[in-house]
Amino acid sequence: MEELLRVLTLALGELLAPATAAYALAAIGLNVHFGYTGLLNVGQAGFMLLGAYGFGIATISGAPFWVALIIAMAAGTLFAVVLGLPTLKLRGDYLAIVTISAAEIIRMLGRSTMFDEYTGGAAGIRGGDYKGSFQDLSFLPDGRTMVGPLEYLNNGSDSWWTRIFAWSLVVLALIVVWLLTRSPWGRVLKGVREDEDAVRALGKSVYSYKMQALVLGGVLGALAGVIFIMPGNLAPDAMGRTMTFWVWTVMLLGGAATLFGPVLGSMLFFFVYMLVRTGMRTDVMDFLPIPTQNVDHVAGVLVGVTLMLIVIFRPQGILGNKKELALDAR
Repeated sequence: MEELLRVLTLALGELLAPATAAYALAAIGLNVHFGYTGLLNVGQAGFMLLGAYGFGIATISGAPFWVALIIAMAAGTLFAVVLGLPTLKLRGDYLAIVTISAAEIIRMLGRSTMFDEYTGGAAGIRGGDYKGSFQDLSFLPDGRTMVGPLEYLNNGSDSWWTRIFAWSLVVLALIVVWLLTRSPWGRVLKGVREDEDAVRALGKSVYSYKMQALVLGGVLGALAGVIFIMPGNLAPDAMGRTMTFWVWTVMLLGGAATLFGPVLGSMLFFFVYMLVRTGMRTDVMDFLPIPTQNVDHVAGVLVGVTLMLIVIFRPQGILGNKKELALDAR
């Protein structure tokens, strides 16, 4: 029983973990791309990695926290413009090819020795080099605080302060997306998703609206990258194809074209993922004959199977409306 309670506590902690918030924020940005506009972005990890590098390098260079955060957002904006200029006048498949390729280019450049002085190469950047200005913003007293079964340091990398800041950004992103998608601008985005030609017939610039949506989702992805590196270090290989794959899983699980779908999907996904991973390493799930060294691989397989089942049996996700899903029209 004690072992089961420990596993459940660890899984419960994932609901509020900074990484869960980072994935939720990245999925909100991807939802702006795909759910509301119909853009097939398969390189959200590239936006996250650029945002992380922009923040980390700027902070190490002496920039204050908020300036470094703006630089991270600018990096996401620039990346979106560079990707969008040659592809947004084409169909979505081309954008998918470009985004996944560009994200891998960013990762390979980050881990190469060419920019080792700035990016740290394959080893990345140590968290202690860029977290100081963020930790200085904390208004919490030193020490530890227990909330229910969860206990963390008030300040530090994996702390209540990091969680408060991360989820505050998620809430702020939800408010912005809620206001925008219910405005005339948001209704045009949905029109672009449903029928580009009809929107053009109304005199709207489809290209301009796609670019704006790509930039907005890219900025949210860049901010997600900043959150993601706060509990640990900045490692380029941690933000590769697998991360984009998981962000898609999170978004589709909660429901595309829904406001709270990405947040629900992220919390549910990481709760179950931690439950399975931790359970397979203990006696709680000893009925599964899986060696400890293979637990992560099996968990990854389960993620892939989950995504397949979602797309096949409930493509609209938990909260989604099937009539609004751009996937059905493609």
